[in-house]
Amino acid sequence: MADISPRMQSYYDRLNSGLAQVMETAQACRKTGIDPETTVEIPIANDLADRVEAQVGIKGVAQMIRELEAVMSREEASLHIGDYFAERKFGETNNEEILDHAIRTAMELLTEAVVSAPIERIAKVAVTKNDDGTDYLAIYYAGPIRSAGGTAQALSVLVGDYVRRILGLSRYIPREEE
Repeated sequence: MADISPRMQSYYDRLNSGLAQVMETAQACRKTGIDPETTVEIPIANDLADRVEAQVGIKGVAQMIRELEAVMSREEASLHIGDYFAERKFGETNNEEILDHAIRTAMELLTEAVVSAPIERIAKVAVTKNDDGTDYLAIYYAGPIRSAGGTAQALSVLVGDYVRRILGLSRYIPREEE
């Protein structure tokens, strides 16, 4: 931390020391095998970018978020995350993976990685075929995304549409009966 008082630094040092002790105790307890999980599954995050990376499980996302938020608003950063995924900066191998990662990461950022909606309420992101053979994006929701709010749910569609255009996918073409 830059430019903080010695008193504040001492406070942060005490917090971090206490956290380390608690994590050691928790790890020792988990190793006994009484709990179904034998490791502590709560990752340590120092800021929002770290929380998002921990939630989505994509290494390097935190640094990308910090770079974007240094030059634009959180909402803009949530949209432009898609640029990085479309460039396959995180090892994505196909369009479905690119779209899935971009949508979930954008939603995690916008909801400050404190709700489960981006992980649990998006059941699946798929690339599906229109009747004319072109590919389009399909986002399947597992019920309403109430905990994330309407803005985040709308953002999932917006980010998806933005990235699908970058990838050259068609829009959904409804059938005549629809």
